[in-house]
Parts: sequence; C-alpha cells; structure tokens
Amino acid sequence: MKAAVADTPSSSSGSPSSPAPGSRRGLLLVITGASGVGKGTLRERWLAGQDVFYSTSWTTREARPGERDGVDYVFVTPETFLEKARAGGFLEHAQFVGNHYGTPIEPIEAALARGQDVVLEIEVEGAMQVQGRMGDEAILVFIMPPSLSELRRRLTGRATETPERIERRLARAVGEITQAHAFRYVVVNDDLDRAVRELHAVQRAERARQRPEAEWTPEDRDAARLAETVRSRALSREALQQVVES
Repeated sequence: MKAAVADTPSSSSGSPSSPAPGSRRGLLLVITGASGVGKGTLRERWLAGQDVFYSTSWTTREARPGERDGVDYVFVTPETFLEKARAGGFLEHAQFVGNHYGTPIEPIEAALARGQDVVLEIEVEGAMQVQGRMGDEAILVFIMPPSLSELRRRLTGRATETPERIERRLARAVGEITQAHAFRYVVVNDDLDRAVRELHAVQRAERARQRPEAEWTPEDRDAARLAETVRSRALSREALQQVVES
C-alpha cells in the first residue's frame, strides 16, 4: 500500500481542504471505468497536493513499461494473492482478463477512521463489491470515455496488449457503460481539466454533506451544484447508447 501525502492546496484552487485528524470519518471515493479510459491520469491530477490515502491494489498481472511496484500496483504471484484472499484480507478482489486484482482492507479502514479520505482506483466488478460491503459510504465514480471508438484508439495507442485482448476489453466496456446508472457519479473524460474540476466538486460536495447545510460555505454550494450535473441519474439511456455506438 502507499499513502499519497502532500501539502493541501488552498481553497481558491477549487479542491477541498483537509480536516483536522479525527474531526470526521474520511470519504471512501471509488474510481472505476473501462481500461484505457484515463483513470490514472485523472487521479494524479485530481489528487495532486491533497492529503489522501491512495490505496495501491495488488495484482497478478505483469508490470507494464514504466510501472513501479508498490506505487502503481503491488505485483504478486497468483499463489500469494490467493493466500491473502482466502484469509479475507481484501476489501474487494476480482479476476479481469486472466489476472487477479484486489484491495487490502486493513489500511483502508484505518485511514477512514482517522478522518483521511481514501481513494480506490479499481475495476468495475471490484467497485460493486465495495458498494455491497460498505453501502452508501462508498462513493462510486464511473469514468466514461467520450465514445467507444475513442476508447479503442487509446487502447491501441498504448501498444501493451494483443488485438484479441483489446477486443475483450472493449466488449466488457460496452456492458459497463450501459450500466452506468449503478454508480453515483459519471465523469466523461473528454476534457481533462473539466473532468478534474468535476472530481474536485464531487469530493467537496460529499464532504459538505457530512455537515448541516446551514454550515456550508459558498464554495461548498458551488461544488454541490457542479456535482449534481455529473450524477448518474442525469444521464439518459439514449446518451449511454450513443457512447457505445459512436
């Protein structure tokens, strides 16, 4: 696991300020979406300068060029992974395109209890497991591509997988996109700056909801209004189908 800790940005940046330790329970923010949609880039921009606990998932897949063990993922053998799973050591775990992925539970609960926001970047199946276990405490954010053709372009451009595996990922993405209403928020990653602003707004709005509305600041109210625009309920079935077909 790795705790991503840095100086907190000022409120003028639009990102939420960090609370005093122990003043509240941390937020559990779960970022998910199809492979190749840009979750990692968004997460890095969104969390820059924040004091959060970023949970590094375990995986049995091989590291890609540039990935660092213990930073991008904890890379383990299938035997090590399955031993931890049998011991109940994961908040969630799933198998995806032949590889296992999982989130160790102990450091997650410890961070939430001390009032530190926790961010998980995991596969969709794992995100639904977290929701089943944690209920409404899990704030699920689905990162969506602007179109399936753009997702195909990004996956092909990475040049890290065979055409067959890319097709499997795209087929799975279709099912995930059409089920986007299962998530609390949906952020379309077609404009990086806008998507980062929306993630900041979601985080600040959810933090504000831990307090009576009478205590909200003007910045909290602005964030809440922006967050409402990316609620999954704001998406029509026709809009989701258009993403899949374009």
